Amino acid sequence: MTESSLRDRIETYYAAVPLLFAEAEDFGPLRLFVRREPGAPYYGGPHHASPTPSSSSPVTAEDIARVRARQRELGVPDAFEWLAEAAPSLRTIVEEAGLPVAERPLMVLDPDHRLPPQSLPEGVTIRTVAADDPALPAVLALPGLAFAAPGSAGESAGPTELALAAEKLAVDGTTEATRPSLRAGHKTLIAAFAPDGTPLAAGHYHPADATTEIGGICTLATARRQGLGAAVTTALAGHAREHGVRTIFLAYAEDAAARLYARLGFRPAGTTLLIANQPARGQ
Repeated sequence: MTESSLRDRIETYYAAVPLLFAEAEDFGPLRLFVRREPGAPYYGGPHHASPTPSSSSPVTAEDIARVRARQRELGVPDAFEWLAEAAPSLRTIVEEAGLPVAERPLMVLDPDHRLPPQSLPEGVTIRTVAADDPALPAVLALPGLAFAAPGSAGESAGPTELALAAEKLAVDGTTEATRPSLRAGHKTLIAAFAPDGTPLAAGHYHPADATTEIGGICTLATARRQGLGAAVTTALAGHAREHGVRTIFLAYAEDAAARLYARLGFRPAGTTLLIANQPARGQ
């Protein structure tokens, strides 16, 4: 696969997969994805905007302003996300509008690369989490703790904190909002479990047109440095391939994660740009 064809596949994926969870509103060359139902965020974060791949018109400051006005009308934060190589001039326009831009480098797994086998600690198992799996609330709660800000309670969270967080998601509607996308195959969740059934690490992917981005790779603080992140990533990639996905990519925010993904066979593949501190991608 050439770099240009890979870029086209990623750009097409960014335009297509949110439509599994959202309606699209067009603002000239920008498309705003508006979540259909309250509850768990869909892929890409709630109410984000991206350039429309089919548009030949450049994005202007007026287009940015119109989207932001609609986001304020919806009562949601400013959120934009796009492939840097597909819209090289957009960053300047967004920053001139007063929005800080963050970079998320991308890595891709070549279709014919053989995934290295991963060992697991004794008693730990990995499985796909179905819509009716009793562990679903805890698996959905895991990223919120694993990605907690430095110094917060989640930074050192273990099974007790995870159980409490899972109870909240079971009550606030997040778990129920996630079940339909799992049943429809729009989302696949895979997690590593301790012998007592506690989820220790998890991740997800959303397939569209034989392409997917692996995301949300996270490990409970008390279970880190045991290779669980690598094992879950490998399991997700293997599962995606078994279900017809050929192009598998991911984004990372820290160099340590990039080194882990490189050991599994992922290589650099461009950069995603987004508004700094915008809502995280849906879990």
